[in-house]
Amino acid sequence: MNATAQDPKRLLVLDTNVLMHDPTALFRFKEHDIFLPMVVLEELDRGKKGVSEVARNVRQVSRFIDELTTGAQHEQIAAGLPLQADSLSESTFAPTGRLFFQTRNLSSSLPASLPGTSADNDILATAQALKTEYPDTPVTLVSKDINLRIKATVIGLHAEDYYNDQVLDDVSLLFSGMTELPADFWETHGAKMDSWQESGRTYYRVTGPLVAEWQPNQFVYREGENPLSAIVLEIDQPNESAVIELVDDYMTPRHSVWGINARNREQNYALNLLMDPEVDFVSLLGAAGTGKTLLTLAAGLAQTLEDNTYKEIIMTRVTVPVGEDIGFLPGTEEEKMTPWMGALMDNLEVLAKSEGAGDWGRMATNDVLTSRIKIRSLNFMRGRTFLNRYIILDEAQNLTSKQMKTLITRAGPGTKVVALGNIAQIDTPYLTETSSGLTYVVDRFRNWTHSGHITLTRGERSRLADYASNHL
Repeated sequence: MNATAQDPKRLLVLDTNVLMHDPTALFRFKEHDIFLPMVVLEELDRGKKGVSEVARNVRQVSRFIDELTTGAQHEQIAAGLPLQADSLSESTFAPTGRLFFQTRNLSSSLPASLPGTSADNDILATAQALKTEYPDTPVTLVSKDINLRIKATVIGLHAEDYYNDQVLDDVSLLFSGMTELPADFWETHGAKMDSWQESGRTYYRVTGPLVAEWQPNQFVYREGENPLSAIVLEIDQPNESAVIELVDDYMTPRHSVWGINARNREQNYALNLLMDPEVDFVSLLGAAGTGKTLLTLAAGLAQTLEDNTYKEIIMTRVTVPVGEDIGFLPGTEEEKMTPWMGALMDNLEVLAKSEGAGDWGRMATNDVLTSRIKIRSLNFMRGRTFLNRYIILDEAQNLTSKQMKTLITRAGPGTKVVALGNIAQIDTPYLTETSSGLTYVVDRFRNWTHSGHITLTRGERSRLADYASNHL
């Protein structure tokens, strides 16, 4: 649910998973009132223990509720508490509704097939009773649980998903990182164009209406006669002008990165971002086989072992399910993470090949590469600061926006962070394409001059993988 000021005032019954997902959800519904069934408080109490993100969210919700109820009398609680928390300083949090708790038993008539023995059915019964008791007030059940919303709809209750965590209304609106220029681009933008060369690089200053739609480090291209492939460096919005630079061509054999060449336009643009020391954050989206991990590792090895730009490569990913199973694997932190790093091992096999070096040469190369690549668990990232490191966040689509913020803020001076993922393959419960942490950072970083993004579309793994991806 995403409340707006134009909606009629409603009474919202919140499911536990909404609060577990976003602890500030209590304050996200503007003028609408919120009702918390007693079973929700019981479920929050059971979920407060542990070091997981969900347990931390539950404890934060409990602190918010404690702040709201401190000093309140029973009569005030029964009448509803104003939704104002002193610990929230954001100006966007300006709710005018009230918070109600279940202070008495509510009689409801659920179907016989839905006995009130489970938490979900208790919540349904509470919402049904409120609908009967307050016929003039629209009652809405807000839940991240699809099955609970289906059951609510079946018995005649209005139910909605929680949408306030969504970055975009539709994933098709997500920034792709590049745009094709129209056929008349030179006619409409070339009249006042300046061009110059500096340190072997070619720059253009173009002026025209399209500039208003561009973002820093966005790629622009044009095919056919007078082709162009460039990256946007500076934008002067008031004067509708921008400085663009011709991109490096990593598709030619003489211009490879750790023996790897780009096989299509998107991969070439990705390597331009990955090899640019001025770009501190890079996000790469793409389906399996589009080359995200291979390109990222190749660029990391080239800048770590050849250029000495970074001290080492640090790779991490979410260990779904939930990150708890890592404790049951034997060995050190790195050994525990190894089963989750199959993609790293597969790509290192490609990058470490030494033609004519024999078995000994291949083993020596592998030892050198693995000595500069460290595998770390997300569980131990809080409080750390990485200096001059090349950090790879693999499977980043399974991160929440808060987890993504925690990881990116670990970066110290001289560190580059690369987030990889496929938002069509999300394994974390209650995350969707529009609420994933990867979608969140792509949208939030698009206007920053030291970040870049590319969506890879063409699979380059094998003809078998391409055919299976398109036809299965």
